[in-house]
Amino acid sequence: MAILLPQQFFNLPAGVGKSFYENLTGGINAAVTVQNNSTFPVDLVLFSVNAPVITYTIPALNSLTIAVNRLLVAALRASAAGAVFGTIQVATSDF
Repeated sequence: MAILLPQQFFNLPAGVGKSFYENLTGGINAAVTVQNNSTFPVDLVLFSVNAPVITYTIPALNSLTIAVNRLLVAALRASAAGAVFGTIQVATSDF
């Protein structure tokens, strides 16, 4: 069974990062969708159990959906190039 968490809006100044999902009790399988509506790229940073930290750069005016096993933290980070805004949504599951 999947649980679709509420969509969150982000507006980050240049060079700032923020966590948008945390499950520090052992992680959970999840899908993370980020829609970058700004003119600068945004980094999606994923922390999983027993895995290296993974960073995806989402170009301006693009989106990304990624499935992650045993997700602990999903965070966004604006580059030094400029402020970013858009949405992030997490769906948890037992896949």
